[in-house]
Amino acid sequence: MNLKKVLNVNTIKNFKNLWMHLNKRRRFQYKILLLIMIISSLAEMISIGAIVPFLAILTTPEKVYENEATKTIVNYFYINSPNELILPLTLIFCAAILISGAIKLLLLWATTSISHATGSDLSYAIYERTLFQPYSVHIARNSSDVIVGISTKVNLVINNLMQMLTLISSSALLISIFSILLLIDALVSISAMVGLLSVYITITWITRNKAKINSIKVAENSIKVIKLLQEGLGGIRDILIDGTQSAYCKIYKSVDLPLRKAQGSNSFISSSPRSIVEALSLILIALIAYILASSEEGFVKYIPVLGSLALGAQRMLPAVQQIYSSWTSIRGDQKSMEDTIKLLNQKMPNVNINEKRNKIEFKNKIEINKVSFSYDNSNKKNINNINLIIKKGSKVGVIGTTGSGKSTLLDILMGLLEPSEGSIKIDNVKLSAGNKREWQAHIAHVPQSIFLSDSTIAENIAFGVDIENIDYERVKLAASQAQITVDIESWKDKYNTMVGEKGVRLSGGQRQRIGIARALYKTVDVLIFDEATSALDNKTEQAVMQAIEELSDEITIVIIAHRLSTLDNCDLKIELDDGKIIKNYAK
Repeated sequence: MNLKKVLNVNTIKNFKNLWMHLNKRRRFQYKILLLIMIISSLAEMISIGAIVPFLAILTTPEKVYENEATKTIVNYFYINSPNELILPLTLIFCAAILISGAIKLLLLWATTSISHATGSDLSYAIYERTLFQPYSVHIARNSSDVIVGISTKVNLVINNLMQMLTLISSSALLISIFSILLLIDALVSISAMVGLLSVYITITWITRNKAKINSIKVAENSIKVIKLLQEGLGGIRDILIDGTQSAYCKIYKSVDLPLRKAQGSNSFISSSPRSIVEALSLILIALIAYILASSEEGFVKYIPVLGSLALGAQRMLPAVQQIYSSWTSIRGDQKSMEDTIKLLNQKMPNVNINEKRNKIEFKNKIEINKVSFSYDNSNKKNINNINLIIKKGSKVGVIGTTGSGKSTLLDILMGLLEPSEGSIKIDNVKLSAGNKREWQAHIAHVPQSIFLSDSTIAENIAFGVDIENIDYERVKLAASQAQITVDIESWKDKYNTMVGEKGVRLSGGQRQRIGIARALYKTVDVLIFDEATSALDNKTEQAVMQAIEELSDEITIVIIAHRLSTLDNCDLKIELDDGKIIKNYAK
């Protein structure tokens, strides 16, 4: 069977692309799996072929001695009567069935084990490639795309792999069974095969467009469902206050129901031919039995042939159904497979995050030279011709209205975004893709919205550090500098207190101070605060800023703030408007 005729060109291309993402070990395992499939097909052929002599010896044992080939074997083993053949042939037949069953069981175990191991490989590959993408890529897409890709679509790809393996295995099995049946009775075998294929080809032709449409619906609505779940649960406070539960439920149903219908439709298309074919095959066997029984030679003579055809049909029907079911499943998941391959095709940067090279020493100053930046190469410049010098150990305040370019400027300074024009130099070393990791090792960032993991206070302050490597003395010092020690010490579990999902058990001010403590925990010489104190009351903000003031003179601090009082002690203040510096004044 030519797979290119069964599957369209894009499907073959997708599987080739997927094969390129498998490591050498997995490829070798799949080659071994293919060998087991071939052995399984041969074992099946032998088990079906063994039914003819087995039934023949049971019905007409005397016929054995009329066959020259059989007579030689009988004489070799000194078998004197036909009845003496019954036991050895029964044992041989049973052994053939058991061996065939054992090989099929081995094939099932190998298929599921290798496929699910591949699923783990692909999930990790997508997650790794996604985390290593530039910041500009992350802000340009919705996280739901990646979450669905890793949690759902990879499973569909693994299902596709298993279905492809099933298709190959079933095709080999079908060819083996059909070959042995041709030797037994060519006319009946060809008639049965033509009948079976006609049913499946007809149904395939009728449902070909429906499967493609369902594939697109499943891929697109899977993303929408995850997005709605994230939005609904993420904004639960506002939903409860506004009483908009019904509206969100209605939107969810409008997305989830078409998804379930498309999945159900694919399942029905995949399974429906079996009932029709099973009924037709039973009718065919009944007609053959009637014709043979009506012949002059009598029914008994044809029992071995009829038994072989019945056993062959019993094995052939599931094989044909599996081929069809695998094909429809593969076609139904093609859009999801294409989306997953896009995630797998994300380019990995050449710089290893753990590798130290192009070392940057920050001892004197940061130079921002004629820097401009536009998102997605648009004509509007979010940052326009910025020139700025930040001296080592200085404190720089940045103010400006919403959308003036403050956060974008900090993202460029931190190496998250690359300037469209101009450059940034650290002690005359130009910041580039090759050395930005070394520069980022100097920086701790406190954003306006703090991300907290559902873990302990200590783990959130020492964020990204293995729990066994946490320095609790540094944690306590950072908490003290962030003015949150009193709160932590008042809790029962102190630094082992769980913060809840996204820090839901903490107040806004407490979350912000945990974020500040996280930055202070790091051994860095550049601290960047992006409106980090906006959620604090005036008294706490003053205490935090006082603690920051008391930090080493070697630490450079850049602060974005709305309240001018926050920037009173800054050495340099700049005001941005429409991406340009409109005011620049020193202390």
